[in-house]
Amino acid sequence: MIGPSGATRVMVATKPVDFRKGAEGLAALVRDAMGANPFSGAIYVFRAKRADRVKLIFWDGTGVVLVAKRLEDGEFRWPKVQDGVMQLSAAQFQALIEGLDWRRIHEPQRAVVPVAAS
Repeated sequence: MIGPSGATRVMVATKPVDFRKGAEGLAALVRDAMGANPFSGAIYVFRAKRADRVKLIFWDGTGVVLVAKRLEDGEFRWPKVQDGVMQLSAAQFQALIEGLDWRRIHEPQRAVVPVAAS
């Protein structure tokens, strides 16, 4: 799967949602429950009560995109169920969507920029 760049924000709703909702219903949740703009270009990730299902919505510049995935074997690794939203890095998002443990992915160490050639 082609994923977001490092500049793309990925927001995860930590509480399960009704998976009968479509793009409009999830966009309303982004606006009302998360207090965010569903047309900002960020990727919003939602989970079902069953841990093997995920839905994503995002604005691609021409319309709202809805992606649904169900793992055939295994479960997605989700944060603790609570009210709220958490942000993932692009690498953590890729791991989550592939069914891997995203908690094991860490941000790279920042390199010190040299001021002069050595």
